[in-house]
Amino acid sequence: MVKIKTLFCTLALLLGALTIMAQSPKREFRGAWIQCVNGQFQGMTPEKMQQTLIAQLDVLQKAGINAIIFQVRAEADALYQSNYEPWSRFLTGVQGKSPGWDPLQWMIDECHKRNMELHAWINPYRAKTKGTAALSPIHPYNKQPERFVSYAGQLYFNPGLPENRKYICKIIRDIVSRYDIDALHMDDYFYPYPNPGEEFPDGVAFAQYGRGYSQVGDWRRDNVNVLIKEIHETVRECKPWVKFGVSPFGIYRNKKNDPNGSETNGLQNYDDLYADVLMWVNNGWVDYNIPQIYWEIGHKAADYETLIRWWAKHASARPLFIGQDVMRTVKNTDLNNRLQHQLPAKMKLQRSLPTVEGSCQWYAAAVVDNPGNYCTLLEKEYHRYPALIPTSPFMDDKAPGKVKKLKMVWTFEGPVLFWTAPKAATEMDKAIQYVVYRFDKKEKIDLNDPLHIVGITRDTFFKLPYEEGKVKYQYVVTALDRLHNESKPVKKKVKL
Repeated sequence: MVKIKTLFCTLALLLGALTIMAQSPKREFRGAWIQCVNGQFQGMTPEKMQQTLIAQLDVLQKAGINAIIFQVRAEADALYQSNYEPWSRFLTGVQGKSPGWDPLQWMIDECHKRNMELHAWINPYRAKTKGTAALSPIHPYNKQPERFVSYAGQLYFNPGLPENRKYICKIIRDIVSRYDIDALHMDDYFYPYPNPGEEFPDGVAFAQYGRGYSQVGDWRRDNVNVLIKEIHETVRECKPWVKFGVSPFGIYRNKKNDPNGSETNGLQNYDDLYADVLMWVNNGWVDYNIPQIYWEIGHKAADYETLIRWWAKHASARPLFIGQDVMRTVKNTDLNNRLQHQLPAKMKLQRSLPTVEGSCQWYAAAVVDNPGNYCTLLEKEYHRYPALIPTSPFMDDKAPGKVKKLKMVWTFEGPVLFWTAPKAATEMDKAIQYVVYRFDKKEKIDLNDPLHIVGITRDTFFKLPYEEGKVKYQYVVTALDRLHNESKPVKKKVKL
């Protein structure tokens, strides 16, 4: 009887461990968007904006977020030092006025310090939003207004003009070449959202550059396709380790318009925004895709479960993450449990689909505000254990070399592991981060189990947790390159 009870206890513990592992995959994209267009930073002093961002980043780091998508170009402007476009009014309230610092460089440093990726988020076509009272003299519209069109009270680069594609790629090349970003990111604004009763004014460009298309919609889609392809090529040529990702609107096409579409009824990427996202994914023109599935489970026109399953089935040729709306998630109750909101159900769905490799939170400040204990749930449950960012084997699948000279040294702060970075022939081979695992002295080493990760760091040392008494552990250190390929392990037995 005792043996049977012991067996049951062992099985229960094993099942519990397996459940935690399933809930906390070793590799998972855990992102959050930080936007400027809502004016959250406008008019702040540099010190105040930095304090605000530090407070957000600290909370997000604690909540397990491992990537920040930071908006740096909202309307042909810049939240970085640019020789081509003016400083953003979303910094100082006046377009073209210097804030006295470089927010993008500062954010890269702060994110990397916290072992987060930094994705620079740009809007390609939008050139003036409704709230912008005056454009800077150096704004590109004031130099060549004939390259722009006005629609729904805003200004846009005309997507039909080849010179505009070249210009946008020039801006991207400038950002990627000068800043140590991990990715270049675009959201759902391609052709603008339709304004009822107003036709987009690109007839002249269609007549001049129609390329044989008989339907303006097909031509518009091709304009965006060409831009996406050229951006991807530009990023690759500039720095082959920098990713290019998009976060499109949550519906590709409705089934009533396309047999392969989703059982939804709403605005469509393909038909309304002229964004053929599946073509980009299947042709390898993007390196990750984050569809914005911002609705709730059970939404009548755009059910979350229907959409996540559709994207998981149709868009897995490149890494797929899911855009989550924090406020809509907590404002809607679980269909099977009216006492809780929908985060648990959405996370269960996300992690049940093998082709979904993570999610991104819209928006970072909402996570930090912790409505419905959303942030607490990420920290204590869903992101309880660290996660490595998924690899991109289509970009690079070669792991860095092993760390060298791993040793433990007692310091005045306690025991510290030290090691030496592996040698690297190229930037792609260089070790950028290190993963530290801990196992009991006789425990089998399993690097696939995230429960054993005690730290991810950019340093070549790691302060060990110290416990009184004679305890023996096995510590394992691996190296990660820029695209998160992991080296072979190096082991060190430690007696504390």
